[in-house]
Amino acid sequence: MQTHQFDAIIVGAGGAGLMAALYASKGGANVAVVSKLYPTRSHTGAALGGIGAALGNLDEDKPLWHAYDTVKGGDYLADQNAAKILAENAVDAVIELEHMGLPFDRTPEGRISQRRFGGHTSNFGEKPVRRACHAADRTGHMILQTLYQQCIKNEVRFFDEFHVVDVIMNQGACVGVVAIQLGTGEFHVFHGKATLFATGGWGRVWQITSNAHTLTGDGAAAVYRRGVPMQDMEFYQFHPTGLYGLGVLLTEGIRGEGGILLNKNGERFMEKYAPKIKDLASRDVVSRSIYQELRLGNGIGGKNYVHLDIRPSTVNRYLAEAGETRRVDDAYIARALAETLDLCRTYVGVDPLTEAMPIQPTAHYAMGGIPTNIDAEVVTDANWTVLPGMYAAGEVACVSVHGANRLGTNSLVDLVVFGRRGGMKIAEYVKTADFIPLPPNPTAEAEAEFKRIRASKGKTKPYTLRKKMQEVMMDKVGVYRTAKELVEAAETMRELRHAYFTDLSVDDNGYQFNTDIIEAWELGCLIDLAEVTAISANLRTESRGGHSREDFPDRNDEKWMVHTLAYRKSDNPYGTETPPVETNTDKKVDMSLAAEDPRFLPKERVY
Repeated sequence: MQTHQFDAIIVGAGGAGLMAALYASKGGANVAVVSKLYPTRSHTGAALGGIGAALGNLDEDKPLWHAYDTVKGGDYLADQNAAKILAENAVDAVIELEHMGLPFDRTPEGRISQRRFGGHTSNFGEKPVRRACHAADRTGHMILQTLYQQCIKNEVRFFDEFHVVDVIMNQGACVGVVAIQLGTGEFHVFHGKATLFATGGWGRVWQITSNAHTLTGDGAAAVYRRGVPMQDMEFYQFHPTGLYGLGVLLTEGIRGEGGILLNKNGERFMEKYAPKIKDLASRDVVSRSIYQELRLGNGIGGKNYVHLDIRPSTVNRYLAEAGETRRVDDAYIARALAETLDLCRTYVGVDPLTEAMPIQPTAHYAMGGIPTNIDAEVVTDANWTVLPGMYAAGEVACVSVHGANRLGTNSLVDLVVFGRRGGMKIAEYVKTADFIPLPPNPTAEAEAEFKRIRASKGKTKPYTLRKKMQEVMMDKVGVYRTAKELVEAAETMRELRHAYFTDLSVDDNGYQFNTDIIEAWELGCLIDLAEVTAISANLRTESRGGHSREDFPDRNDEKWMVHTLAYRKSDNPYGTETPPVETNTDKKVDMSLAAEDPRFLPKERVY
């Protein structure tokens, strides 16, 4: 066992982790970033269409309007103090990224170009607004490259291909993490005054997902197993435009540029479901609308997909009908949506310049996760009690700025705004904090679990359990849900966990780059998070945002303007018994903006 000591340990090298590392190092902290991937392969690179900020470069815009759209888009479950900070800090964050060298697209006057995105409006919902700042449709990739260069410049230490598998707690505080070096199979301890988790989401719980194979919820599960609750896990977003059969994400920027959703009859069906804003309604609304069309038998060729059409002839016809003077051509689409054209041509053999794209909703983004305050400090209960030394930012965290449904572009804003705030808070914290000693044998439990997996001689392969989990979650905990299906899903997850502990079989017993062992361990994380998602979804007896209960179709503001907390109650993080899950609904939604402006009070969402 090797031990490394740093002021700050950042787990994950996506946008949130890099921004936190950058600001912690700027504040004087000695910082290590521990990542199971090379940083520029992190999933932030899959965020294509833009980062939202009320710059007003093309349309009049204000941060307060951005905050309103965030609260409304989140179906009023977003903590409004967090939404305000997100919108206000977004402007400075985007300009700062520009000064760091991020190559945003430009207007003819040389300003940062902006495009429309779903749910983003001017003047409290009056009309769509161009708010998404973009670098073609590779915005997340450009953010990763830019922040990584800045971290190298600021002498942040990187430990690439080190997979964090456990959290080290002592004296009521987080004192570091345990990681496996993938190249050797050796265990390493990272001892720090402050540890920030920025490990992303867990889309691989579902069968059809836009998430990379690496998004298995490692950070969330490791923290959850050490007694930290998961907040609002019932809210998981299905992005409306994933490539049919694959789930590969097609950016919302396509619709921002004028793309239209069509059913088998060539009908622009979003006019029925969101007559005011149509194809640019929020993601939960569009995903449900697509499922309604499929239920009506309006899928293309009788299959479970509809068309997304960005052909200039189609776009220009609808632009003219809407009275807009703007027109697009092949060259403009090829420049603005280069990544989209490449994805479609490569993976489904469709050229978007001449053919409509086949799409279906795909599991995309976790609104829930590790509960934090607005400074990225992890909190452990409804009283906002801070856990010393532990921080979280990005998709793994629940601020909760996205509420029940995240608006497009707000993921990248979340990364840079709350990653930066977390880094600044860490820099402040480590100046006065001392190193809390490590407990005896800090790697013992993690090593024992990997030894168990390595020695497993059962009959069930991890991929068999993973496939079953994904199918059940897609069928029973997808866009539409009922109590019966949610209870069945939770029971299935317990059965899968039992098989995981009693009948698992792995083929590779080696130590160097043993993906068989690592994927088996990741499966355990996914099963834990799948179970708590189903339990939390069954608990919330209403429909709100990305959580649609067919047995409780209405939103219930009187009872459910609260966050859900779910605790895994077990002294052993890896116990073979099924650990009970305890839930709590005492954490109220922050309504600070509504106290000043009645437009922020909950009301029916009309798009």
